[in-house]
Amino acid sequence: MERIELESKAEHALRVLVTGATGFLGSYIVKALLRDGHHVIALKRSFSDCRRISGVLPDIATADLDGAELEAIVAQHAPIDAVVHAATLYGRDEAPFSSLMEANVSFPLRLLETAVSNGAKLFLNTDTFINREPLDYKYLIGYTLSKKHFAEWGREAALKGAVRFINVKLEHVFGPLDNDDKFTSYVVRSCVANVPELKLTPGLQARDFIYVADAADAYALLLRRSAARDSEPFRQYDLGTGRAIEVREFVRHVHRLARSQTLLQFGALPYREHEMMHSQADIEPLTALGWSSRVGLQEGIQAMIDEAAYSH
Repeated sequence: MERIELESKAEHALRVLVTGATGFLGSYIVKALLRDGHHVIALKRSFSDCRRISGVLPDIATADLDGAELEAIVAQHAPIDAVVHAATLYGRDEAPFSSLMEANVSFPLRLLETAVSNGAKLFLNTDTFINREPLDYKYLIGYTLSKKHFAEWGREAALKGAVRFINVKLEHVFGPLDNDDKFTSYVVRSCVANVPELKLTPGLQARDFIYVADAADAYALLLRRSAARDSEPFRQYDLGTGRAIEVREFVRHVHRLARSQTLLQFGALPYREHEMMHSQADIEPLTALGWSSRVGLQEGIQAMIDEAAYSH
């Protein structure tokens, strides 16, 4: 049975180029694609921190973007069947809008065109739940606008018949190995360390928290299903659990599971300007393909607590 399964995977194996492969979400996507038997080419920088994918580095090809021209890299690894674009620049450090446009629009657009010229038929793009009309939420507005613009360019390319473009609007992904500057990581580390107090907004804004491994499995499924049959040139999928909870509930789960002595100061901070008070994925299109989230909120939080406690 195992041999038949391996042969089946080899038969449907694709050459997949992944951006952001050393990042949080990208590293989980790489592992999910490897489990499906695909050949992964990871685009990175020569100075990228590869700790998240250290266990699978021997199983993938890597290419340093700062070591050669993008076109030469893609041609070297051609043919390319599909691209999974998970790299992004958030601009949390007040990056100029021009830098955001280069990283989130110009670069992926060049990648899209180059990959298509080297055989790619499918492009899976990572978009954000923040990118919803009206764009009143000013937090990371440069990031939001640039993600919106690239998704629109991808749609136009797909409608021209150049490529199938799948736009994944990702909700609030969380889990082990995330960056320390993310909200969920900050809350977990603070509670595990028993900092005296944690200043927070009232926390009534609702978010759809999805565990990172479940999100990566959705990418792998979309790749399988889209490669196996003809489909619409452009499709958009929300990716979350389909359930929204208040941020204060998430924080209280962390506090309880960590047995923390930290004082939670809800209301000590104001909401951001035009705070988005509710976000929830419509996952019916994904569930129709056979996907479902498997890791519950508390189980996912516990995995983060275990990681933080180990490193503390």
